[in-house]
Amino acid sequence: MNPLFSSGLELANLMVSSGLLQLSWAKISELYREMNQNEEIRFRVYREQQPNCVIIAFVISPSRTAQLLQEPELISASSLPLFNFLCTRSNSSCSIYKSAVTLFASVCDQLSSLKTQLGNSIPIIITGHSLGGSVASLLTLWLLESINRPGTKRPLCVTFGAPLLGDKGLLQAVSQHLTWNSCFLHVAANQDLVPRLFISPHNLYAMEIDSRTGAYKPFGTFLLCSESGCSCLEDPEVVSEVLVAMGSNISGNQNLNEPWHIVDYGEIANRLMSVVLCKGICQLGELIQSPLRAGIVLQLQAIGVNRRELNSDINVRRIAKMEKWEKTCVLKRKTVFDPSKKLNEVKIYMAYLEWYKKDSKSGNIGYYDSYKNKGLSKKDMEVVKFKKYLTNYWEKMVDEAEKMPQKEEASFRKRWLYAGTNYRRMVEPLDIAEYYKDKGRTGYKTHGRSRHYIQLEKWLEEKGKPASSAVEAKKQKVSASLTEDSCFWVHVEEALIQCKLMRNGEGGELARRNVIKFEEYVMEQIKNYALSPEIFLGGSSFMQWWKEYEEIIEACYNSELTGFMKNCLYNQYACGTF
Repeated sequence: MNPLFSSGLELANLMVSSGLLQLSWAKISELYREMNQNEEIRFRVYREQQPNCVIIAFVISPSRTAQLLQEPELISASSLPLFNFLCTRSNSSCSIYKSAVTLFASVCDQLSSLKTQLGNSIPIIITGHSLGGSVASLLTLWLLESINRPGTKRPLCVTFGAPLLGDKGLLQAVSQHLTWNSCFLHVAANQDLVPRLFISPHNLYAMEIDSRTGAYKPFGTFLLCSESGCSCLEDPEVVSEVLVAMGSNISGNQNLNEPWHIVDYGEIANRLMSVVLCKGICQLGELIQSPLRAGIVLQLQAIGVNRRELNSDINVRRIAKMEKWEKTCVLKRKTVFDPSKKLNEVKIYMAYLEWYKKDSKSGNIGYYDSYKNKGLSKKDMEVVKFKKYLTNYWEKMVDEAEKMPQKEEASFRKRWLYAGTNYRRMVEPLDIAEYYKDKGRTGYKTHGRSRHYIQLEKWLEEKGKPASSAVEAKKQKVSASLTEDSCFWVHVEEALIQCKLMRNGEGGELARRNVIKFEEYVMEQIKNYALSPEIFLGGSSFMQWWKEYEEIIEACYNSELTGFMKNCLYNQYACGTF
């Protein structure tokens, strides 16, 4: 196994040397200078020529900030029309700092036009200081929710000295999307108390937070700064721990009753730029065998923890915990769900099922009945194995899609709907075959159908029905088509049961009506060229139904389907000429 190491110092140097911090803080400083005494919130949209970008900056009045930071209440995103998209089936509990939401709502209407700019190639930078940074983060989330086209540039949010924004549910909502977390860069200086204000149980208002809602959690990338240097961290647990460590040296010098003051992040950015340009290689006080532990020690030194303190019991435990969290974080990244990662394998297994379908057709039975009557041959065992693999893949696909924020879920569905539909039409008939293989079973749709099939079908229906011209196109390739209704064989099996009741003089008029309804359903599918011609193979369950049905209907009875079957028009259907 390759040794792990921490790249936080290198990433921090990249951020500092990019000029992004100076550019963003310059706009914030300008807004503070222009702010009137009676203003609560001030923002402006800047269109920069060098570099070519749009910058949206936010600041909140110092007096209002000092007041609101004493109110750490969280509010559920499900009750907020602007942010209820963050709540999903698997993440229904998601809460946001109430004061930040109130501030954002006060200017939201003035910012709605920004959504139309997301398709442009010009980068959007959203920035803010303290509570202005919280508003900037909310605007970024609000805009990210609107992105539903692949390739669209995502806004970058840069905050300075912002308090934490929400709870574990918000962290989960952001992290569930593969790219959202990387859209946030939070800059926090060790002399700034606000970024660690709501970290439980170390926060100033721990009793209030715990009694009202619960603990706040960080998300995004944090650029942590001190007189000694800076480092970048992403893992939420590590960020929380290091924020506490940063304040351990200086919190005693601060007035905890007045936790808010403007830290000059412009001066910090300029000093860090000089450090990056002039500083030599960092030196460890001792040889550390583990590259990961060495990187963590260097990061702690960079944010102001001196060498003497590194050997204290609390910091030894802290370094051990950080090392453990970093390893866990790396493992999570390796196992993160990526829909495209195994797509090629999925295509291979689908190709095998296509071969199985073709091979079954040569036996004049069709793959539904071939699977229903399967034995212990190698071919049958292989198809069981591949079916299981495909089902596991698509169950996870559907589950992960439902976890995503709503707009991204729509984008996901659009991209993967074709593959998921093919899977459902190919594999669900095999589940139906297993279900009805046991004699006497009925009601697959209510008792046996997997939820992921239902969801895939629902997403296809939301897309809408194809145009009538699509029927002509389907005629051209009907011989290789899959039956569109993946539950078609449910209707066949239930019709066979009704025929048996009618033949035994049971079921009465209800059984008769059910079979007539089945006739109408099949004929509708035929007219839409929505059936695979293999259902008309001599050994199929559908042809078994037809033979039994033909024996029990009156000689004078005639319908569209009986005429179609008696006149063998299914031969024309198979050629696309019906």
